[in-house]
Amino acid sequence: MPKLVLGFVGKLASGKAVCQRYITEKYKADNTKFSTSLRDVLNRLYLPVSRENMQNLSLDLRTRFGGDILAKVIAEDVKNSDKDIVVVDGVRRLDDIVCLKDLPGFHLISIDASAETRYERMKLRNENAGDAEKTFEQFIEDSQRESEQQIPETMAAATFHLNNDGTQQDLYDQIDKIIAKIQY
Repeated sequence: MPKLVLGFVGKLASGKAVCQRYITEKYKADNTKFSTSLRDVLNRLYLPVSRENMQNLSLDLRTRFGGDILAKVIAEDVKNSDKDIVVVDGVRRLDDIVCLKDLPGFHLISIDASAETRYERMKLRNENAGDAEKTFEQFIEDSQRESEQQIPETMAAATFHLNNDGTQQDLYDQIDKIIAKIQY
């Protein structure tokens, strides 16, 4: 049986990382994120790991090396994993799934929640520099940046769709149903 590769696409703070953590813990999965290589480069350059810096670096890399450059890194990470399930967090563009869709066992899953819910979650998690201080208007501006523009189109290409406006348990139940459907 081929490795199960679950790619998550969703708007800013929709719950992709929550899905990744749950599947990693419950199903003993491996995981990789599109932002990991960007964070690695920014840390190595001693630059702040801010949303703006990651977006700029991503754009520069994709402009210089091709739109699928980060997907190629992810595809290699997936191939090198020794786990039966690998979660790919942070799919954003159709270019991101070009390499991934050719991997046996790949499934794209979209996740969404209301803008208000996503804003509150973004502030609480404070993942990137300045997130906790952002206004709702700034959050909406971030959601419209270049790195976010193809997300709705990519979400539409997903095989499975999750709604994350409910409780965490509601989300976990949806994930379990999808995995059960894929595995059997």
